Amino acid sequence: MKQIALITTGTTMEEIKPRFGDYEAWFAEGLGVTDLLRVDVFRHQPLPDPDHIDAIVITGSPAMVSSREDWSEKTAQWLSHAVARGLPTLGICYGHQLLAHALGGRAGPNPRGRQIGTVSTQIIDMNEKDPLLGHLPASLSTQASHSEVVLELPPGAQRLATSPLDDNFSIRFSEKAWGLQFHPEFSAPVMREYIALRSGAIRQEGLNPEGLMQKVTDTPEAKTVLKKFAGLVRG
Repeated sequence: MKQIALITTGTTMEEIKPRFGDYEAWFAEGLGVTDLLRVDVFRHQPLPDPDHIDAIVITGSPAMVSSREDWSEKTAQWLSHAVARGLPTLGICYGHQLLAHALGGRAGPNPRGRQIGTVSTQIIDMNEKDPLLGHLPASLSTQASHSEVVLELPPGAQRLATSPLDDNFSIRFSEKAWGLQFHPEFSAPVMREYIALRSGAIRQEGLNPEGLMQKVTDTPEAKTVLKKFAGLVRG
């Protein structure tokens, strides 16, 4: 398998780790690889030379792209060069927003509010099937947990999917670069833990955590996207 750099922009909540592990384990399983090159950019670990890797996956994060933290801005600059070089790149949640920011779009707080739980996702009908999402049905369920979104597309980007609270739920940024606002690496039990641990904030925002919990289901179709990306990397 070619070398995939996992650019970690944070970690999951500490309460989740003892039972379910952290981002690296979830992505390794989803991609079907065992030798991810993990780079903790939020801990200021140096980014790799793009010539020495074959693909990039950028994780989600408890941080916010709109905060413009130093490590995040440096990663954005690095991503803009990597995408320009044609490296296969996949951004998830924070990574999705960071790619949009890096390439000339805009990310920020969602005016429609937080989106968390299992959500209905619509794939946009296109004349030509997308290499990453083209195998998916027109409608599917995905896991989500975010309060910021991509508000403006970068030049030349193509919207691929929508959700009830987000028109830019998936984006193709270039020939080999994609972003997903949803989490293909999340299992249903992990999603339930996120809702439970954030139930106070969810309730304060006028949402019903118990109702959201009841709607959590497995999302097997969404999980296939990671394996599909790994296949594109292999060529």
